[in-house]
Amino acid sequence: MDQDDDATDEEWDDTPEEPAVAAAKPATPKAAKAETTKAAAEEAAVADTAVTEAAVPGQKRRAAKVDVTIDEAELRTPEMDLPGLTDDAELAAALEAIMLVVDEPVAELQLAQILEQPTERIALMLDNLSARYTAAGHGFDLRRVAGGWRLYTRPEYAAYVERFVLDGQSVRLTQAALETLAVVAYKQPVTRSRISAIRGVNCDGVMRTLVTRGLIEECGTESETGAHLYRTTGLFLEKLGLNSVDQLPPLAPFLPDDVEEVLDATG
Repeated sequence: MDQDDDATDEEWDDTPEEPAVAAAKPATPKAAKAETTKAAAEEAAVADTAVTEAAVPGQKRRAAKVDVTIDEAELRTPEMDLPGLTDDAELAAALEAIMLVVDEPVAELQLAQILEQPTERIALMLDNLSARYTAAGHGFDLRRVAGGWRLYTRPEYAAYVERFVLDGQSVRLTQAALETLAVVAYKQPVTRSRISAIRGVNCDGVMRTLVTRGLIEECGTESETGAHLYRTTGLFLEKLGLNSVDQLPPLAPFLPDDVEEVLDATG
């Protein structure tokens, strides 16, 4: 029995058998934290990739972080290939196209900047267009009003245009508003008290209406009394189709002979 036991001891090694995979050394706290952070980043990258693939079918899986550089030039709207407008006919056509869409008089300088043409050439072409429309007898006219240019219908067709635009609606000013506006137009700059004295009635309410409609505006104060002065606006000129108040018709034919004496007395 002793010999068998000795033989058994020789066949088996007392040295502990090493495992198939050696155990890793315990990680330091700093290393463990780094491993955890790295693992979390990898999981987030995989999740982002999965979301991207779900949102855009068929897109290949990419790295967790991809730097995409977008050229700013690609984001800019490509400029239109505009004609040079060297020909007078092309320039006239461009001006007509602009005039059809403007809702207020546009100055020659602005048109020159938009069309990249000398201001003198723009002014000459506008004058030529206006004369051409008049000679051809068109129902519209190109006029210089309020420091700019705009298309207007001709006065002889005003009744038809008014019937079409109004269609039963009344947008006229009252008689009191018209009288007050006329006083401001011919006596500007003028104070409220001066207007009331000329009309013989208080005009504060009518003045507020005219200011609200943009036909008159304040333009400073009178040096002696400090009262506000009023004048007509560019909208007033635009509505009347005038370039300046100097083009207003003279009042002399419509006034009584002693009007100057009356005005001096009320002043």
